[in-house]
Amino acid sequence: MSNKITPRSEDFPRWYQDVVQHGALAENSPVRGCMVIKPHGYAIWENLQAARDKRFKDTGHENAYFPLFIPKSFLDKEAEHVKGFAPELAIVTHGGGKELEEPLVIRPTSETIIGHTYAKWVQSHRDLPLLINQWANVVRWEMRPRLFLRTTEFLWQEGHTVHANEAEAEAETLQMLDIYEEIARDWLAIPVRKGIKSRIETFPGALRTYTIEGLMQDGKALQMGTSHNLGQNFAKAFGIQFQDVDGKRKFAWTTSWGVSTRLIGAVVMAHGDDKGLVLPPRIAPIQVVLVPIFRKEEEKIAVLKEANRIVDSLKARGIRAKLDDREHLKPGPKFFGWEEKGVPIRLEFGPRDLAAKKVVAVRRDTGEKQPQNIDGLGELLEALLDEIQAGLLARAEARLEAMTNEASTMEEFEALLSDPGGFVLAHWDGTDATEQAIKERTKATIRVLGDQCDGICVFSGAPATQRAYFARAY
Repeated sequence: MSNKITPRSEDFPRWYQDVVQHGALAENSPVRGCMVIKPHGYAIWENLQAARDKRFKDTGHENAYFPLFIPKSFLDKEAEHVKGFAPELAIVTHGGGKELEEPLVIRPTSETIIGHTYAKWVQSHRDLPLLINQWANVVRWEMRPRLFLRTTEFLWQEGHTVHANEAEAEAETLQMLDIYEEIARDWLAIPVRKGIKSRIETFPGALRTYTIEGLMQDGKALQMGTSHNLGQNFAKAFGIQFQDVDGKRKFAWTTSWGVSTRLIGAVVMAHGDDKGLVLPPRIAPIQVVLVPIFRKEEEKIAVLKEANRIVDSLKARGIRAKLDDREHLKPGPKFFGWEEKGVPIRLEFGPRDLAAKKVVAVRRDTGEKQPQNIDGLGELLEALLDEIQAGLLARAEARLEAMTNEASTMEEFEALLSDPGGFVLAHWDGTDATEQAIKERTKATIRVLGDQCDGICVFSGAPATQRAYFARAY
């Protein structure tokens, strides 16, 4: 690994890889397209997992687990589903030294195996709604892997619910989309564009797909979460039926929704700088690190005694604090290392600070240094962490606003895609052919549909009643 992080302005993709490595988030495994998530990266995932798990349970969902292996015939039952995932499937044909009677698919998503199970669980309207979430790994064979953003194996959660009618399924789909938006905004400090996908971008086999789309510093969009109203497609394919209050058998309505470890990549690209990670305090594994500074043995004893007391007092307040008392490193390399890992606040504490009953607080987001009284330090740092969280969100909101522009001609459309990049809002005639032609010409896709309004399609010149947000995307 190079000791230097490539500047964003020089090579953004290389910068991203450098930040992931220097920030000790993950590394490539011996299997191409797979990654080893390091403790610092996994701790971020755990914080995100805890936030989402609470919201899911608050809205009545329970956790369960379903098999990693899925009979291939299950995928074949829903034509659009198998067509959409066929290029990404990993298929097991042998086990125990023998050829299997039926190939098994390593789960790319779980609608089919869960649909099979739900057909047994759901018999009556009294069994509904069925609200289940699964924390799991999935495998989708990736040709152009990039740590966190696109990997062959990744971690995620996938919710799967069953409802008596379309209205209830739609309400569930939108509720979960709102939760995803809340997590992105309040925990990741990333504002998103939220709405429905075009038909081409709809999840294979779904009736409707809704999405949250974040904007990265290089002007590209990143799909950060999706929520699907599956209609009755999977219910009919797998026989999920219930007896209603009138005694009639009806097919149920189902949903699925999920976000993955891609969110960690989003944090890197939305907030990182040329020094490395910049972590929003709410998801930072370490929110405050204290680095003691001393030269003499007598200074060491006194400084470390008070440093431990300070860190313990912060932990008692619920602040995720750490004392860096490693003696084989000087303070300078420690400062540099914690900057690369994105710790929101660094405290510098030496003999003079001890005598003055102060610490020097250094903000990771702005680099600002300010002496602070030890007395009342916990309360002050809590406020400062909130300020950093809000500041990162405000900065990302400003970028989203500045990099969302409208185009009325293809000339304007292409110019805006290049400078400043980001989202281009334009009229679209609603046809797959136009959407595909724009993608082939500009590499921009419809990320989310906009408002309904009359106009002229930016590409075809045909009448349009719909606007859409286009962007180049990861």
